[in-house]
Amino acid sequence: MSNWVLLLALSFIPFTTVMAKSILVFGDSISAAYGMEVQQGWVTLLQKKLAAEHNNYLISNASISGETTAGGLSRIDAALSQYKPDIVVLELGANDGLRGLSAAAMKTNLTEMIKRSQTAGAKVLLLGMKIPPNYGKRYIEMFYSIYPQLAETLHIPLLPFLLEDVALQPDLMQADGLHPNALAQPAIAAKVWQYLQPLIK
Repeated sequence: MSNWVLLLALSFIPFTTVMAKSILVFGDSISAAYGMEVQQGWVTLLQKKLAAEHNNYLISNASISGETTAGGLSRIDAALSQYKPDIVVLELGANDGLRGLSAAAMKTNLTEMIKRSQTAGAKVLLLGMKIPPNYGKRYIEMFYSIYPQLAETLHIPLLPFLLEDVALQPDLMQADGLHPNALAQPAIAAKVWQYLQPLIK
């Protein structure tokens, strides 16, 4: 094919296709739309907002219900290779806390996932989580302090608590008291958007 024919063909490819950028959401059940249709989840709602305002970004959701930071670490390299993200939205740790797993191991796993994402050329947005008060003050403080520590030392933005406007609203939570319901998803998407938008700009 001659050069001018190739250029002519490329001219008909939509600009957004040529310049499309990738956002990878890497989390657990909160991001995997547990207990509802996938299209109701906050990740899908966020993709719709991106399509309206920044249509050169596409979201891929590699979240798995029940995922721990150890499980995430075992999957992160394959996900980075497959999706080649420009931005990674990392939402893991809640299942470590709910299972009473080592806070130090959780911190190490999150650190490694962030560093591998950055090495792959991606910006990282960390989504913080909290666990119920019955796990004891010391463990809760250790757990929650991990997120701001990582944000500071690794120079990444942090959404302090993903369910900040949701967790204490019974009408926005599922019967288990741990997972947000479909009504909560727009608020979660809006919260993530506040912290994601600066990375896009």
